[in-house]
Amino acid sequence: MRLTIRVRPGASATAVGGSYGGGSTLVVRVTSRAIEGRATDAALRALADAFSVAPRSVRLVSGQRGRTKIVEVTGDDGVLAERLSHLLGGPA
Repeated sequence: MRLTIRVRPGASATAVGGSYGGGSTLVVRVTSRAIEGRATDAALRALADAFSVAPRSVRLVSGQRGRTKIVEVTGDDGVLAERLSHLLGGPA
């Protein structure tokens, strides 16, 4: 499943949940700063935890340097879609 995320680096706590701009873009807050890809790496780990998949099941497709990214999460599409719907509903 491919999804669009919006990374918010420098947060007080790492959390996955809520939508960006009222749409289907999932917000991922990370404590890491946006330096040398640290925020991106932290966002991918946070997504793996949020979707209950192994870190290797989450892959960055595009957006290495921007805050808006497209990622691919590998797993049962039905379960992933249900979890995404839940996460878009609000902060974790």
